[in-house]
Amino acid sequence: MNTASLLSTAEFGLVFGLLALSMYASLSTGLLSMASVTFAACGAFLAGRLGANTGLPGVVLLLGGSLLGAVVAVLVSLVILHLNSHYIAMATIAVLLMTRVAALNLPMLTGGVNGLSIPVELGLPYIFGSLAVAVWVFARLRRSRYGIAAETVREDPVVAATLGINIRWIQSVSFVISGFVGGGAGVLLASLYAYVDADTFFLNLAFVCLAAVVLGGGFHWLGPLVGGLVFTLIPEILRGTVDQADQIVNGVILIVIMIFLPRGLIDPARRRTRGARK
Repeated sequence: MNTASLLSTAEFGLVFGLLALSMYASLSTGLLSMASVTFAACGAFLAGRLGANTGLPGVVLLLGGSLLGAVVAVLVSLVILHLNSHYIAMATIAVLLMTRVAALNLPMLTGGVNGLSIPVELGLPYIFGSLAVAVWVFARLRRSRYGIAAETVREDPVVAATLGINIRWIQSVSFVISGFVGGGAGVLLASLYAYVDADTFFLNLAFVCLAAVVLGGGFHWLGPLVGGLVFTLIPEILRGTVDQADQIVNGVILIVIMIFLPRGLIDPARRRTRGARK
């Protein structure tokens, strides 16, 4: 695997990690949501349309995609947060299906079946910059009053309500964060592809992000980033040795992790247990 190919794979891994971090944002309050891919699609199509028609710089497109993702997240949360448990996950899958239908039937915005070319190239500086901001924000949030409340809501909503925590507000904020991060990740991913259509952001991408969260760990913001990188790099490194190596290796990795490390590679509880034993 040459240097250029490895660098390109690393770029995709980092962006997949950022998109998985968007999924983690809602999962941190106990909500399994696939809507992160919808937020990413909104950001990507906005970047494609504005980039082609206005020639705006990349940083403006990135910020615009993030803001649109956050707005869409607010609208989605107004509907699905009235549901409970696994019905929320099912509803967000329905949202993802509707997103594809909308992308196919709104050619003025999305290019329809022909998709859109992305004229702006956002490379490593934008990716690293976005990751740096996301890491700083998630690290601060984890130790904030919101982070403590979110963890309480995730572990036991009944106890959280007893303590006076507004569960609906906490989950709504998590959706907005998910939308903002997801929208920006969508812009970056579309830039790497240099093209986006209705099939770019669909169920397969949602399952990749979910697998990255499971692999890296859904109990710390670092987990999705690590999972995105590992889930992308290892299959690419082994691709030349076995046909369909990416699918085989991804499946094996997930099975091994779920058996031996069910909470993922990054698990704060595991570190605390080791510290207590010492």
